[in-house]
Amino acid sequence: KVFQKEREPHVYLSKEEVKEKIQSYNSSVTDKLKMTLNANGIYTGFIKVQMELCRPITVQSSQSQGMCAPSNQETAFYLPEGCVNTLHISSTNTVREVIEALLKKFFVADNPAKFALYKCCHKEDQVYMCKLSDREHPLYLRLVAGPKTEMLSFVLREHETGEVMWEAFSIPELQNFLRILDKEENDQLQILKNRYAAYKGKLEEALRGVLKPG
Repeated sequence: KVFQKEREPHVYLSKEEVKEKIQSYNSSVTDKLKMTLNANGIYTGFIKVQMELCRPITVQSSQSQGMCAPSNQETAFYLPEGCVNTLHISSTNTVREVIEALLKKFFVADNPAKFALYKCCHKEDQVYMCKLSDREHPLYLRLVAGPKTEMLSFVLREHETGEVMWEAFSIPELQNFLRILDKEENDQLQILKNRYAAYKGKLEEALRGVLKPG
């Protein structure tokens, strides 16, 4: 994938231009996720966001969801690879609001500032990724690109900082990360022990065959 920093300038469309684009968009939709233009000029529609998170996310337990007071009943886990979420948003919703809505949908307790939304498109057999600013409007980008994900797709990732800013995480989050790493280390160690035990067993069996008196 090729990462881009430059962004295409936002072109402000008239209400009639928006209406024409929405009609064209809806005529090309194959999954019934159409856009709707309201009388006030605001339009609504759907975007799909692929979750590509490398670090574990902190999720509120079912007992703490919906409670105003902070709860210690949280757990951290890795989101399954290739997870895609569909959001119904409006043309006024910003990237920051989309990120917050995604995290709320998964009951993620992590700070939204840790995440960034990227747009991904294919050009001449290359995949280009560009981080969107917090003030950009994803549904506008979806409308301009059309419904085909080959032309444009959205990806949620952690911020590309080069290094993990561990000081941005809370103590419970860091403790959860340590527990996950300890479990992964023990799992890998057990796999390695089992592999060498099986190899040792085969060697001992072969050795008994060679030393068996004829």
